[in-house]
This record gives sequence, C-alpha cells and structure tokens, in this order.
Amino acid sequence: MTRPGLIVVDKPACWTSHDVVARLRRLTGTRKVGHAGTLDPMATGVLVIGVERATRLLGHLALGDKAYRATIRLGQATVTDDAEGELIGGASAAAVTAAEITAGLAALTGELDQVPARVSAVKVDGKRAYARVRAGEEVALAPRRVTVSRLELTATRRPDGDLLDLDVDVECSSGTYIRALARDLGVALGVGGHLTALRRTRVGPFDLAQALTLEELAARADPVAVSLDAAVAAAFPRRDVDAAAADRLGHGGKLPPAGLDGPYGAFDPDGHVIALIEERDGMARPVVVFAPAG
Repeated sequence: MTRPGLIVVDKPACWTSHDVVARLRRLTGTRKVGHAGTLDPMATGVLVIGVERATRLLGHLALGDKAYRATIRLGQATVTDDAEGELIGGASAAAVTAAEITAGLAALTGELDQVPARVSAVKVDGKRAYARVRAGEEVALAPRRVTVSRLELTATRRPDGDLLDLDVDVECSSGTYIRALARDLGVALGVGGHLTALRRTRVGPFDLAQALTLEELAARADPVAVSLDAAVAAAFPRRDVDAAAADRLGHGGKLPPAGLDGPYGAFDPDGHVIALIEERDGMARPVVVFAPAG
C-alpha cells in the first residue's frame, strides 16, 4: 500500500499540473493524488503533490506563500499575459529607464488589488475565465487582494532595440498572478508587458532543493519523499497532545485552546499527526482529521 505523504516535483515545461498528477498516479499506484497550487504549462519548478491521506493537506498548503523567478518582457502585450498568447499590442521599450523600472516594481510591491489574468481558471458566472476568452467573450474580472512581499530586479537584457527583458525574484501570497504583475508593469510604463519565463522556487517550506524531476521519481522505489508526519511538522505549527486528547481529536472531538495560530498540527505521544486544528469560539477544533489515534 502506498504510504501517505508529499512528493515535491520539479515540474517540466509544457506539462499541465494535471499531467503531473496523472503520471504520479501511475508511479504510486493510487488514484488518491492531488496538487497544491496549479502551475501554468509554460512554468517550471516546485509543484507539491499529496498522496493518499496527505491530499487532505493540499488546500491548506496551497494557501501558503510562494516564491518565483520570472522574466518579464517589456514592449509587447499578449492576450494571456504570457508568451503562450497572441500579441495584442505594445510599444517600444527603448526609452524605458532604470529609474522607471525601479519605481514600477516598487509600485507593485506590498498589498495590491490585483486583477487576475483574463486567461485563468478564475470562474465567471460558473464558467472558467479562460473558456470565456477562448470563446470570444469579453471578460472583466474583479480585483483580488494579494501581497507581494518581494519583487526584486536581478538582471536586464535587450533581445532587440524595442524590447527589454527583466529577470525578477518574487515572493508573494497565495492567489497572486505573476503574469498579472508583468502585465501591470507594462501598462504602468506605457509599453505593454508579458511573462516569458516562470519558475516556482518555493511553496511554503518546500523548495527546489527538495524537488525531484519526473525521471528521478520514476527511478525511485518509493516516490513519496516526505511522510505525512514530516509534511505537517514542516508546514504548520505543532502541538503535542497526550493519548486521551489524541483519541478525542481522532474522532472529531475538541480540546481546550493552546493559544496557537492555526491551522496547526496535533501529534500523538508516538509522534504521529492526528489532525490539523484551528482555535475558534474558545475551543481547539479539528479542521482535518487524518486518522484515529493508534
């Protein structure tokens, strides 16, 4: 039987996140496989995969902060805000100055009301935005509050006289569209912009140092690299409980609060995670139960 846990994949370009899940279902021999946080096909890097009971973690892991390396091309705008979409405009970036770039990046740092990319999985009246755009509809998406804690320029290049490529490092909250940052920088500078490369370097505590390629995973006897216990211990605060409390949690019961910010992991005396807990209304309540104690 496949053990529950996480697989940290270095996703290749041109694969969808669903493609990776399908491959890992074959490698692990179970249908209970999912991912925390979609990566676009063009993007590479960290894709956290949950297996068996660890799939219950994924919605919580997806809410964690993330880090990326990206390349923004100034001088061209596309319908998808990345290199996979058709060009829809732009102007020469030959006159864009370093000071303007610095100011533009600074304006996109901090708490933002960001309009997601039009070609995205955001639902509009029950239908994905990308499906509406591809059907020729005009799509207007509501802005979402996101936080960009770091947006740092690391290099610049000019592929030709009218285009300017910016390499940037980004750290941001869940739900931030890096494509939209490229688009908005291009709009602010008056030349258009889109993303030409994107590599996710971290999801919460899981980074590229832990990530394995699909080829490396196929060569392993056990693709699950991070046990369920280790995954919860790495990603969430920890509370150790006695056997009686573990039994209560394992059957959906509540505990007195411990004053911890949730969700946090509750571990039994043997060091096994029993549940994820949140404290509200004066009690510690399980939001995810992994297994009864023992």
